[in-house]
Amino acid sequence: MRRIINSTYISLDGVIENPQDWPSSRHQDDGAAGAVQMELLFACDAVLMGRRTYDGFASAWPQRSGDPFSDRINSMPKYVVSSTLRDPKWTNTTIIGSDPIDEIKRLKNQPGQDIVQYGFGELSYALMGSGLLDELRLWVHPFFVGHGGPDDLMFRECALTTFDLVGARTLTSGIVVLSYAKPSE
Repeated sequence: MRRIINSTYISLDGVIENPQDWPSSRHQDDGAAGAVQMELLFACDAVLMGRRTYDGFASAWPQRSGDPFSDRINSMPKYVVSSTLRDPKWTNTTIIGSDPIDEIKRLKNQPGQDIVQYGFGELSYALMGSGLLDELRLWVHPFFVGHGGPDDLMFRECALTTFDLVGARTLTSGIVVLSYAKPSE
């Protein structure tokens, strides 16, 4: 069975929205962050997103090409959970409009590599609540954004959900990538 791996950027104060607007780290990036992202993307053969993440990604990635990451994400199947998206412009995008949990269970049961999910919102909480989120990778950025409303923060009310720490990697940029997996049954 395929796994769903969520990869989310988060600041020390819990902000997850608009990481493209966050300040650069005061430490020089040695390329390790890109290597970690590449490793994850190439271990997966599909991308799963909610509508907000899709809108952000679809406005940026299709215009990029000529590097392994851009070429990979643009060519792989993308699944967007949305009740309002009708005509996705990003190549290889399929809309999951009704019964998303059943459809995602079906995707997980298909042969193939893992599925990466970017962003953390309603879809992520639905996946957790249904036991479908297998791994959570939090990219903890070493600063406080200092502003943001409820929709900008990771916190949402949900049932108690536990994960086991399966990895921690400190990057020279000061970012720490924490990997948590669903406990084995």
